[in-house]
Amino acid sequence: FMGDFMTNTEKAMFVVKELKKAYPTPRCTLNFSNPLELLIAIRLSAQCTDERVNKVTPALFSNYRTLEDFASAKPKDIEKYIYSCGFYKTKSENIVNMCKDIINGFGGRIPDNMEGLLSLPGIGRKTANLFLGEVYGKAALVVDTHFTKVTKRVGFHDTKDPFKIEMIMLNYIPPEESLNFCHRVVEHGRKICTAHSPDCNLCCIKKVCNYFKNMPKSS
Repeated sequence: FMGDFMTNTEKAMFVVKELKKAYPTPRCTLNFSNPLELLIAIRLSAQCTDERVNKVTPALFSNYRTLEDFASAKPKDIEKYIYSCGFYKTKSENIVNMCKDIINGFGGRIPDNMEGLLSLPGIGRKTANLFLGEVYGKAALVVDTHFTKVTKRVGFHDTKDPFKIEMIMLNYIPPEESLNFCHRVVEHGRKICTAHSPDCNLCCIKKVCNYFKNMPKSS
């Protein structure tokens, strides 16, 4: 088993390389045409699929185009557009207050650093990392359920704590690869390394994966 003879850094480089071959065109699966739209789409995607978010945002973004449009809206007005995304009351309040804070606290410019983004209502590290990577080109690891599952199965960690996972994986993934690596891991997690019945035979990284190594092999 190849993984037994590699350090975690070597293993990570193998995984980066193989996922690059398997998923040559990584991208964010949320649709957006400017940074504000991305920030709002990411907020809507909490406990909701990107597919669902992409269904509701066209109508939302055609009615509310600017920070000022959202900041002056009543949460109730936003609710009817985002109802099907779940937690719509909290999300609509967050969106309105977030846009107010960007105008009042940041001069109308969405912050380009973790601290600034985390100060906005409803924005956590996962959202902030995705935004910093996509918009500002910063090194960013987006720890979602797929990322947690795949990196745990390979054997990089044994935790479900997103912050710990982010800090561990930052040691192994080169900064310039980080965002695309996350997009590729998500695609791999959706297509091959699924939660309940992963298709290990089709997996391009099984040679270094602890989960595959420890699977009962049929004789």
